[in-house]
Amino acid sequence: MFKKKLMIWVGAGLLLGGCAGQDYKLVQTEKPVTEQKVSDRSIEYRILPQDRLEIILYKDPAGSSASGIGGQQQLGQSMTQKGVLVNTAGNVSLPLIGKVKVGGLTQTEAADRITEQYKKYLNTPSVYLEVLNKRLFVLGEVKKPGVVEIDKEKMTLFEALAFAGDLTDYAVRNEIIILSNSDTQGMNMRRVDLTNFDTMKYASFMLRPNDIVYVQPNNWKEFKVASDYYTSPFETIAKIAAPFVTLKYLENN
Repeated sequence: MFKKKLMIWVGAGLLLGGCAGQDYKLVQTEKPVTEQKVSDRSIEYRILPQDRLEIILYKDPAGSSASGIGGQQQLGQSMTQKGVLVNTAGNVSLPLIGKVKVGGLTQTEAADRITEQYKKYLNTPSVYLEVLNKRLFVLGEVKKPGVVEIDKEKMTLFEALAFAGDLTDYAVRNEIIILSNSDTQGMNMRRVDLTNFDTMKYASFMLRPNDIVYVQPNNWKEFKVASDYYTSPFETIAKIAAPFVTLKYLENN
């Protein structure tokens, strides 16, 4: 009789656990997900407020004995390793020329705009500009989830997963979710199947800075987490009660 009751309680707990496990997966949707087109132009990073930029300005030394990169002389104050902060309005404040709007521009466009501003005061200025905080995020069933730094314009999905230590044994490999955000389309989602070479498209593997890669858990992982959620209180009670049961046993013997 006791065993029968125990089986009923365990079955009910697992049933409830299955219901709770539905919330274990993230970014679920019942709407059809259309494949988002990815091109070199869409991948090119555009500067955002709160970005930090490395900006170095050079000019023609004009007979000066000082030298720098490419036979040019560095002008103005040295930038810190943290770079120049883009404010909430998308502007940077630079020596001599003051505020310059760079938000929404690519790195090349921003460098060209700053160069044009300096041409008002200098002969043949040259500007080097790079965004210092380009990164993306890998979450879910990977061995080292977290932030992945990007030192170039783009990164492939395989590179990001390699930086995250590869997939775990619980990972769903045929439906990797990639979340992206754009000023024109807002938040969008695409799904990538890593198991079928015939359906792979190189463009679908390209990631942009600030993308979120989410590797879903398989059904067994959901079941395991839900089961642990409901059985852990019983395990705790059993551990607490164990010393008293032992004492009672010793008293009776």
